[in-house]
Amino acid sequence: MGKYILKRLLQLFFVLLTITFLSFGMMRIAGSDVVEQKMENRGSVTSQEVVDAAREELGLDKPFLIQYSVWLGKLLQGDMGNSYVSGKSVFSTFISKLPATLLLTAVSILLTIVISIPLGILAAVKQNRFTDYVIRTISFIGNSMPNFFVSLLLIYLFAIKLNWFPVISSELNLKNVALPAFTLAIAMSAKYLRQVRAAILDELGKDYVTGAKARGIPFSVIMWKNVLKASFVTIVTLLTLSIGSLLGGTAIVESIFVWDGVGKMAVDAINMRDYPVIQAYVMWMAVIYVLVNLITDLSYRFLDPRIRLGGTE
Repeated sequence: MGKYILKRLLQLFFVLLTITFLSFGMMRIAGSDVVEQKMENRGSVTSQEVVDAAREELGLDKPFLIQYSVWLGKLLQGDMGNSYVSGKSVFSTFISKLPATLLLTAVSILLTIVISIPLGILAAVKQNRFTDYVIRTISFIGNSMPNFFVSLLLIYLFAIKLNWFPVISSELNLKNVALPAFTLAIAMSAKYLRQVRAAILDELGKDYVTGAKARGIPFSVIMWKNVLKASFVTIVTLLTLSIGSLLGGTAIVESIFVWDGVGKMAVDAINMRDYPVIQAYVMWMAVIYVLVNLITDLSYRFLDPRIRLGGTE
């Protein structure tokens, strides 16, 4: 186990290093920089000397490899630099946005579990019956609707018509997070309940279930003590990957509800060509995904002792 974890951590280090290089390069070839963006937003005419001085102050006049080396060296020392737009520390800005994203992630995952797992189990138990058809139809509808459409629909129904929730989420509390969390939970639940259904059906068709039924064991006992436990590997995989994507920030939903989280911060930074903030967001996404994948792999060993990590005995 220890050797496997060390091997994976070394692999993840090189993956993260490659991601930083590629993302840094892609941003630099985007066609414009923060200085040009600032001048366009102000609508003022500025001399080339002023533009060059501003680019020199930000280090944008240096060759790409030098810019990358300087940035990476500071990052390894824990310094993410300062925002080109606000001048504030990128790390402090990022930390200030993180609680909103963590709250949104926690509530969305909880709602997804409450919706998708019971409905997936019910659809599997009622296979090819009316209940199963209704649940699968709802799943198809949920999968077909993009997040921005669901967001607008929920705002219209529950914020404007019923006035149950605020249109703009201005505070970190359950009432303000409800609509963006439901938006994300609807999309994830529509996708995951079908996969939960498939996992449960796969287990229900195995010989040990038939044998348990033949011995007179109640179906509820078989379901909760055997089938559901055996399906945990699939369910945990789905949920952990969802946690990774949600912690990365759901930019569209956060922007629509003006939820002041990491995703909205990234969208604003992209619009302003604020490279340090964008790079911090990319690093956050990369670290979250590689760590979540590692934790998921390690959890398999505890959920199912038959699984051997790294092909070892």
